[in-house]
Amino acid sequence: MGTSSGSNHPHQMLPPRQQLRTGGLETALSLVSSDQEPRESPTESASSQETWPLGDAVTAKKTVKNQKIESESQEQHTVMHHVSNADKISIRDIARERVELVAERMHRLPDEFLDELKNGLKSVLDGNVAQSVDEFMFLQKLVQSRSDLSSVTLVRAHRVQLEILVAINTGIQAFLHPNISLSQTSLIEIFVYKRCRNIACQNQLPADNCYCEICANRKGFCNLCMCVICNKFDFSVNTCRWIGCDLCSHWTHTDCAIRDGQITTGSSAKNTSGPGEILFKCRACNRTSELLGWVKDVFQHCAPNWDRESLMKELDFVSRIFRGSEDQRGRKLFWKCEELIDKIKCGLAVATAAKLVLMFFQEIELDSAKSFENGEGGRLMAPQDACNQIAEVVQETLRKMEIVAEEKMRMFKKARMALETCDRELEDKAKEVSELKAERQKKKVQIDELERIVRLKQAEADMFQLKANEAKREAERLQRIVLAKVDKSEEEYASNYLKQRLSEAEAEKQYLFEKIKLQENSRVASQSSGGGGDPSQVLMYSKIRDLLQGYNLSPKVDPQSNERHPFRSNP
Repeated sequence: MGTSSGSNHPHQMLPPRQQLRTGGLETALSLVSSDQEPRESPTESASSQETWPLGDAVTAKKTVKNQKIESESQEQHTVMHHVSNADKISIRDIARERVELVAERMHRLPDEFLDELKNGLKSVLDGNVAQSVDEFMFLQKLVQSRSDLSSVTLVRAHRVQLEILVAINTGIQAFLHPNISLSQTSLIEIFVYKRCRNIACQNQLPADNCYCEICANRKGFCNLCMCVICNKFDFSVNTCRWIGCDLCSHWTHTDCAIRDGQITTGSSAKNTSGPGEILFKCRACNRTSELLGWVKDVFQHCAPNWDRESLMKELDFVSRIFRGSEDQRGRKLFWKCEELIDKIKCGLAVATAAKLVLMFFQEIELDSAKSFENGEGGRLMAPQDACNQIAEVVQETLRKMEIVAEEKMRMFKKARMALETCDRELEDKAKEVSELKAERQKKKVQIDELERIVRLKQAEADMFQLKANEAKREAERLQRIVLAKVDKSEEEYASNYLKQRLSEAEAEKQYLFEKIKLQENSRVASQSSGGGGDPSQVLMYSKIRDLLQGYNLSPKVDPQSNERHPFRSNP
């Protein structure tokens, strides 16, 4: 607590974790909540999360390293193809099988495969794998239910195997990070709860040789860096987030104390007759101590270094602590915190708010001193002393009024500057509006012109479509005429061809008839001269003559008839 609460250990006002951070730890990691207790639900306090502090430079280094790991993932995947199925091992095998058997198999595996195993467990702890919570609970149950995992058997474990077992048992993925290299002895002691699992602490357990009920019976608990209620650690310092016991030096999260009812109202040793003030009851030693002096010490030592967000959080913590206070000082502190939170939200400077808080604590001390003097002595004050005190009060009031006036003037100047800025912005916006209106008018003219061009093009398109339809109809008409002309020319050609053939047949017939007639005349002449002809030749001539006569007697064929000439193509 603070010095005002009667503590002889002023260094206990702040959580001692600021003394436990190691300078060589350059990696920022998010740690999963651990221990054998059930995990917190999202509705519980954020103060009971085990986390590593994040820094910009450290985060950048982590990002670069992640990019490097991603770039090498393809190469590692290729190397894993060369590992036979018989030699492959899974995280469940490590959690389930005997230590020496797994270690022997892991010695035959390449480093890339072992890194892939660690990355797989990281994904489970990060929650990046589907059903990761169930998988982690299953693995942790396997590890914690084994009786063969002791400091004797774990000596024979492979380095990566031991890191995986410790990460599963504690739920902290920092043990899998390549930049964190603990000795095998330290890992074994962490696994068997002989050393603090906080890598920045690493104290032997029980810390400070404390053998209280909590340190002796709670596995893995470290009273230097862990909350008595939730068993979690973090790196918050210079804050009201942690409450330390004046007597046993155990620490508790403020959220956990409020939620668990460890912050109550009562009468302290200094104020036995007054109304109930806010007290903190330590779960480790079951003793109580008042919190007003502790809050005052924290603000006096740390408030000048807080930024706006930190001051808002600290005021919120104090407001929650003293919300149910029955003591007049506690109620005033609660009202003051609520008032300052509202003022900071409205633009009050952080330095001014911190000064107002410190002035408030001075007023409380002054009021307490006056009340004590008046109550203890019961005597009337001397006129000179009364005048001096009145003068002091007046001077203090004037000083406060000057501070308030300065703050008001500063706020007035700030508001005036903001108003001038708003006026300039308004003028700029008016210019932009006029420019936008001119641009809008220009765009409107362009749109009208484009619409006129579109209508013109549409009319041209309709005209061309009409002409195209007329041309199409004219082409169809000409096609029909061409087809009719083709049919007629074919018929004329066939008629002329038949006539030509008929005339040729008539000429050939006439030629044959004349020849036969000539032959017959020569035969008759030869017979009259007494010579005889060949009877077969005479018979042939007579047949040819009969045929020719029969042809002359046959009816004439119409050359345009299609019955004898059904074809309509060239010979």
